[in-house]
Amino acid sequence: MTLSNYFEKAKGKGIIATADAKGKVGMAVYARPHFMNENTAAFIMADRLMHKNLQSNPSASYLFVEEGPRYTGKRLYMTKIKEEKIAISSISSGAKGDARSTRATDKDNDSSSILR
Repeated sequence: MTLSNYFEKAKGKGIIATADAKGKVGMAVYARPHFMNENTAAFIMADRLMHKNLQSNPSASYLFVEEGPRYTGKRLYMTKIKEEKIAISSISSGAKGDARSTRATDKDNDSSSILR
């Protein structure tokens, strides 16, 4: 099963972790990634700590824990490779990954940070 198929079907919760330039780690609960292809995915993010950390430190990890009685899920290890700004008016509501991206948003702009 591909990662995109897995995340389309799996139910659960995700946690993303980033660190600032000095290595201080932050974590936040996040929705599942949206895969652009099997090597690139996007996360919808507010312009808060996780996005700010990615500006100074390109490393991030994502842990997805499936619903149910067992501890199963996926771990993705990512590195930011680029970011794009996109103007928008509103937003609708253990395996290592290869290339991923993260998407960050603020009130007026949508920033897409590509991670590998």
